Amino acid sequence: MEDELKIKMYSFTVDCKDPYELAKFYAQLLGWEIPFHSEEYACIGVPGTAQGGYPGITFQQNSEYEPPVWPERSGMQQQMAHLDFAVNDLEKAVQHAVRCGAAVAE
Repeated sequence: MEDELKIKMYSFTVDCKDPYELAKFYAQLLGWEIPFHSEEYACIGVPGTAQGGYPGITFQQNSEYEPPVWPERSGMQQQMAHLDFAVNDLEKAVQHAVRCGAAVAE
């Protein structure tokens, strides 16, 4: 069994213009920590876990990145992925996200 292939999800990576700013938003939103950041790269994870010890979210700088619009509009950048969060109180969760810097979509 030692030769058995093992694959573990390390992270979900998001392209963006400013990795640290986006990492700060998601860390605040989720109550997670930022164990590492640089100009080109940032990562967040569950408090108290070593980097890579638990799947996290990483943010990678792409100076050519164009953020998607939502709701979708023809001719505009479309989303390729999104993160789903479960909440027990939608109104409170929206208020919290806005305090963290989110914008409510039309």
